[in-house]
Amino acid sequence: MSDAKQAPAAKQAILPEGWPRPKGYANGVAASGRQIYVAGMIGWDPDGVFHTDDFGGQARQALANVADVLRSAGATPHNIVRMTWYVTDKREYLAAGREIGRAFREIIGDYDIAMTAVEVKALIEDRAKVEIEVTAVVPDQE
Repeated sequence: MSDAKQAPAAKQAILPEGWPRPKGYANGVAASGRQIYVAGMIGWDPDGVFHTDDFGGQARQALANVADVLRSAGATPHNIVRMTWYVTDKREYLAAGREIGRAFREIIGDYDIAMTAVEVKALIEDRAKVEIEVTAVVPDQE
């Protein structure tokens, strides 16, 4: 069973009164517990090999890499409270939206995450199209 199917961690999405619920993220998140900071993960495998130049494929691999780091720390994707995406081309990111959404649901599964996406001129690895960093909080009772 994937982490995306497990019960969510104890965290609360913040939605100011009168604001519409955002699609695909939360405006803010409250949580307490052990904090885990995951460095920017890109779309290569654990051996540092890119298997695709497709934006959606690289995003899927970067999300899988995030999930692997979290598991190594005794956490799951449901513990993510903040996520930042750095993309080299916002049009390519938007065009891959369906594929990214599918990968996100399968690997992360939880949209109660404060998210930011930023277009950048380049990433350190020339072939990388996306870099994703996260903060996770594992509640004390888990």
